[in-house]
Amino acid sequence: MASATVLSPPAATQQDVAAATPMPDVMPPVRPRKGLLGFIRRHPTMAIGAFLLLLMVLVAIFAPLLWTVDPTALAPARRTREPSAMYWFGTDMLGRDVYSRVLYGARVSLIVGFSVAILASVVGLAIGMVAGYIRMADAIIMRVMDGLMSIPPILLAIALMALTRGSVQNVIIAITIAEIPRVSRLVRGVVLSLREQPYVEAAVAAGTRTPAIIWRHILPNTLAPITVQATYICAAAMITEAILSFIGAGTPPIIPSWGNIMAEGRALWQVKPYIVFFPAVFLSITVLAVNLLGDGLRDALDPRMAKRI
Repeated sequence: MASATVLSPPAATQQDVAAATPMPDVMPPVRPRKGLLGFIRRHPTMAIGAFLLLLMVLVAIFAPLLWTVDPTALAPARRTREPSAMYWFGTDMLGRDVYSRVLYGARVSLIVGFSVAILASVVGLAIGMVAGYIRMADAIIMRVMDGLMSIPPILLAIALMALTRGSVQNVIIAITIAEIPRVSRLVRGVVLSLREQPYVEAAVAAGTRTPAIIWRHILPNTLAPITVQATYICAAAMITEAILSFIGAGTPPIIPSWGNIMAEGRALWQVKPYIVFFPAVFLSITVLAVNLLGDGLRDALDPRMAKRI
């Protein structure tokens, strides 16, 4: 029997194969931006605010090294001197150097702002988490917070300062008490939405205790909004401290603060406006820096507000 011969197909040559046309790039290549320059390009608002705030912090820390003198030293013979090469910001009605007083005043405003932001955030976070997760405590706690919120913060701070003597510590306590209700209400709203999430309900069904649920599941998800709120509290606290000092209900006049400097120069505003102008500019820049930092943090921490993924 003759064996069958198996014929193999002819090998395809390069001319017989049709080359596919390369597809055009629909999406441009992703170039991740890294480093400090990339961070500034992604979050310019936060970068500007952080830079200005860091500059003010450095000014407050290194005020003794920035060609300043004793901010409380009196020199009646040199009072109300105009800004010059010797007195960069001029002198006030008691001959004190306004430049030195403004730089040292940054310490008071920053200490008050940071302290109030931290204390109000911590206390308000604890109150808001308890009120938002425990239904029985919600009605009692939030009615107290609503009563405090019905009073304007500045009036509540003035009333609290009227019961004590003027000092930086008492100013911090008074402003903190006035800001706690706003933080607690914000945290309560976040907790009310978080406790209905499936992972929280699963933890409850698994028998996890309430403190563990709050610590593991609720607390981490409240840090982002509370951080943004803390920046706004810091800015509001610095303004409130300046108002209290301006009306004589804040820090003692012997302590150089921006509010005290402006209060002492308001009588000579029409003839010597520089006494009020320079501390007002420093206060405005600091508050603007904190607000810019807060806006940048909001955009970076909130996925809905982010411009890029």
